[in-house]
Amino acid sequence: MDPACGLQVVLVEPEIPPNTGNVARLCAATRSTLHLIEPFGFRLEDRDLKRAGMDYWEHVRWHRWANWEAFRRSVPPTARLWYVESGGPRRYDEARFGPTDYLVFGRETAGLPRAWLTADPEHWLRIPMSHPEARSLNLSNCVALVVFEALRQQGFPGERIRG
Repeated sequence: MDPACGLQVVLVEPEIPPNTGNVARLCAATRSTLHLIEPFGFRLEDRDLKRAGMDYWEHVRWHRWANWEAFRRSVPPTARLWYVESGGPRRYDEARFGPTDYLVFGRETAGLPRAWLTADPEHWLRIPMSHPEARSLNLSNCVALVVFEALRQQGFPGERIRG
């Protein structure tokens, strides 16, 4: 992977087509690279996936991976993987993101495997929530929060101002 391509957003086994489409649109707008790791809970031809991504799919740099191991082998040894999952010991805004970092998000219904999180707790991040009955936030909202925090820390490289 070329780290000059901006942030790397990783969706592990995404299940809901509109969420993945929204993340694809976000990646296009921010020039982030999207990594989709199988198995998916939908077909890539799904109309809801395409509708949520609108006409942005042609502008998204994205990769499809057969499984986590295939993806993991592609990651440069100097890159850091940040796992965004509830219960993390650090808030996402406490992390210091770098240009070669990967932001990893899990399945909508199951999240990321606990073994990955406990094996690397220093890179396990949470998004704070206040209501005790709220179990989670929408996946595409979570990705947007963390992507924009990482971009903010880096001075929003490549920002194009319309006007």
